Amino acid sequence: MTNEKMQQTLPPKTCSIDRLVTVKQDVAKVMAGEKTAARRNGRYADVGEVMVLEGNDFVVDKVYQQTLGEMTEEHAVQEGYENLESYKEFILSMHKGMKWLPQMKVWVHEFRQA
Repeated sequence: MTNEKMQQTLPPKTCSIDRLVTVKQDVAKVMAGEKTAARRNGRYADVGEVMVLEGNDFVVDKVYQQTLGEMTEEHAVQEGYENLESYKEFILSMHKGMKWLPQMKVWVHEFRQA
């Protein structure tokens, strides 16, 4: 399936790409090449869209849904964390009162430096 066809099957964005990576430590991880994906409760970017961080361009290559229960250790590493448990701890600390529900759906945005 081409990017254009994939894009046509996605619902409208719920936020803008400039809100995809905003936490200072996450920005640093992207800049160091340690973070290549961001999971959000909404869709923040289209495939091919460019995120600009500290004057550097990062192109979104994939946008898709996933449940938290489908996350693997590899996915946590893409997020810039050593393992899934450290990613979980960070997310739960950022969202007070949130529970890690395996059935909860998130939008995955995978990107690379342009």
